[in-house]
This record gives sequence, C-alpha cells and structure tokens, in this order.
Amino acid sequence: HSTGNLKADLMFVGEAPGANEDAEGVPFVGRAGQLLNKIIESIGLKREDVLVGNVNRCRPPNNRTPTQAEANVCKQFLLREIAVVRPKVIVVLGNTATQNLLETKVGITKLRGEFQDYFGVKVMPTFHPAYLLRDPSKKRETWEDMKKVRDFINAL
Repeated sequence: HSTGNLKADLMFVGEAPGANEDAEGVPFVGRAGQLLNKIIESIGLKREDVLVGNVNRCRPPNNRTPTQAEANVCKQFLLREIAVVRPKVIVVLGNTATQNLLETKVGITKLRGEFQDYFGVKVMPTFHPAYLLRDPSKKRETWEDMKKVRDFINAL
C-alpha cells in the first residue's frame, strides 16, 4: 500500500517493493528511498507531505521485473488509491512503472521530462532512484523533471 499524506497533491509511484520494503511493509525505505527523500526535499517538500507507493504490491521472486499480468492484478489497488487521494501530479519512477501506469510500450527516456495526461491527472515520468544510484549522471535530468513538477504544484 502507499504511505504518506492521503490529501497529497503529489504522489510518487515506483515499480515494486524491494527486499527492504518487503520486510518493512513500507515503500522506498532502502538506499533508493533515501535518495527519493532527498529528491522530495529538493523541491521544498517532506516525505510526509506526499504519497509514495508502487504499481506492484508484492516483490517478484528474485527481484525480477513484474510481468504485465502481475502488474494488472496489483494496478487496480493503485488506481483505487489515486481515485481516493486525487493527487494533482503523479511522478512515476522508472521504465516499468511508467509503462504499466500509462499502458504504453514507449520507454522512459522518450517520455521523461514532459507531463503526460492520465485521466485528468498530470503524470511526470522520470528515472527511478535505484537507477540514479547506478548512473548518477542522470540526476541532472531528474532534477529538471522535478523542477517542472515543483513549478506546477506551486502554481496551484
């Protein structure tokens, strides 16, 4: 399940829980979660100001990428949360989460940096924090994406 502010204007959605998240039952608590917290703080918010979740609720075996069938089963829970919370912006983290949420085959490198529309909700695809830990050179692009999110939220 997602955690954080149930009245949030901003929601972050990742792919699936990792080992740390699975053990604690909270999304984004490992190294990627620490980086996500810094990303949230970089736009003037705190983790408790936003809602954080995943498309998939269960950790796939051997930390593999979730199948489309697995994503479709879990996605209904995410969609229910989105309907209840009604965030103004969803930042979708990484290729798998982006493709699952937006139901597209287009990759993250083509979609990131531009707002997408998801049933009236602005969606900003950007790189997953775990990917940024592996390739820090992509942090600049993520910062550019987050500035657009910050500016949109601040204009509300």
